[in-house]
Amino acid sequence: MTNNNLTIVSVNQNFIENKILTIRGQHVMLDSDLAEMFDAETKFINRAVKRNQKRFPDIFVFQLTDRE
Repeated sequence: MTNNNLTIVSVNQNFIENKILTIRGQHVMLDSDLAEMFDAETKFINRAVKRNQKRFPDIFVFQLTDRE
C-alpha cells in the first residue's frame, strides 16, 4: 500500500526472527537481509546508511571482519 510517498511493507514475524543473528554479543541483521525485507538492493541500504550516518551510530552499524 502506498500513501503520501510511503510504502507499507508487511513482513512475517518468523522471517525477521530467523534473520536475527548474534555477533559480538549483539543481536544484528545483515544488510542483505534488510534489503530482502524491504525489497531493495543491498547497495541502496548501504548508501542510505552512509548518507545518514548520524542516524546510525556505531553501536547499530559495524563492518564484519573476514573471520566473522
